[in-house]
Amino acid sequence: MKPTELLVQEHEAIKQMLKILNKICDKLQSGEKVDGAHLEQILDFIKNFTDKCHHGKEEDILFVAMEEAGFSREAGPIGVMLAEHELGRNLVKGISDAVGRYQEGDTSAAKSIVENAQKYSALLAQHIDKENTILYPMADARLTQKQQNGLLQDFEKLEKQKMGPGKHEEYHRRLNDLKAFYRT
Repeated sequence: MKPTELLVQEHEAIKQMLKILNKICDKLQSGEKVDGAHLEQILDFIKNFTDKCHHGKEEDILFVAMEEAGFSREAGPIGVMLAEHELGRNLVKGISDAVGRYQEGDTSAAKSIVENAQKYSALLAQHIDKENTILYPMADARLTQKQQNGLLQDFEKLEKQKMGPGKHEEYHRRLNDLKAFYRT
């Protein structure tokens, strides 16, 4: 397996969580109350699985290897991806702040949850598409098999260090539970 194939698999899990988030947005827009624990689980997934683990693999490992292979970090696809990661983090902060208010009983915070979540979901959908169809093929074309094998090992180390043993599987279980609950 190539490191980019592993990242594409993670994208599928992220896209599934975005579907769940969009379903929750639909409920909030129609005035329905949603389970605060579900909102917290989604935020935890986004902050840890998506950002700390997945984006960590990209920023700390893949992008570094691509730079070493001659790609610019500031310009071109890597620069765009880094800027979008940062934009996503700002939107997640907006979601998180609004979820905190919502859980304290401020029902008007639902509007802020929806606005930030919809922007985040739209950003990630096009971001994932660019990585899958442009950035990753560029990496595959330039990185040697030896480099790719090293990336896979580094991905595994990062996951153990940043996430801890069994966390990846735990996030997939949570994702599947939410998927079943929201029927996505």
